[in-house]
Amino acid sequence: MKKLFRFLFKIVVWFVIITVGFVVLFKWIPVPVTPLMVIRYFEQDSEQRTFWKHDWVSIDEISKNMQLAVICSEDQNFLNHNGFDIEAIEKAIEYNKKGKRVRGGSTITQQTAKNVFLWPERSWLRKGLETYFTGLIELIWSKERIMEVYLNSIEMGRGVYGVGAAAQYWFKKPAAKLTQYEAAAIAAVLPSPQRYKANPASAYIQGRKVWIVKQMHFYGPFSYDKK
Repeated sequence: MKKLFRFLFKIVVWFVIITVGFVVLFKWIPVPVTPLMVIRYFEQDSEQRTFWKHDWVSIDEISKNMQLAVICSEDQNFLNHNGFDIEAIEKAIEYNKKGKRVRGGSTITQQTAKNVFLWPERSWLRKGLETYFTGLIELIWSKERIMEVYLNSIEMGRGVYGVGAAAQYWFKKPAAKLTQYEAAAIAAVLPSPQRYKANPASAYIQGRKVWIVKQMHFYGPFSYDKK
């Protein structure tokens, strides 16, 4: 029994060392590939399989419009919480009890943890690991770094990952040049990037785009220094 506990203890210690090591590493270097990119690649038909589009760009080369658009559409308390928005989670739980459609309460930090380190399917194991990585990320990375990794890692279209590739794919321009409405269009497809198109936008995406731009005007200028 002691040998078993010793073995399990070693596994836990090595897990912590390796995961903390990766989080520290990705504080400084670009994330080259995510589990979702690999999963999507192998989901394709073998005869028509193509590699994903993914061009890493630094936060200084990402339009403030894009950064504000995802804050307003995905996580308006991003600059103030410590990785978890309890109020949003409670609202999501209440909504899901009443409606048929499932609404998530994940923050940008949680989505970053899931996209960079984990797999997309819902399970208690994944949710537990997501909580663990969210805590690590908030502890080790700055809010600005979280936003940089988030915008460079998330799926923004079929086979399109990160704002660098998305800006070129949807609007034929660099991420730094995205306008309010273009940034809002990309943010609008994030709940289901395999299903929706940022350009040309459907009536549904057009409506979401207009709502996001209104929220951007209400939110106003922001700084990563505030907590």
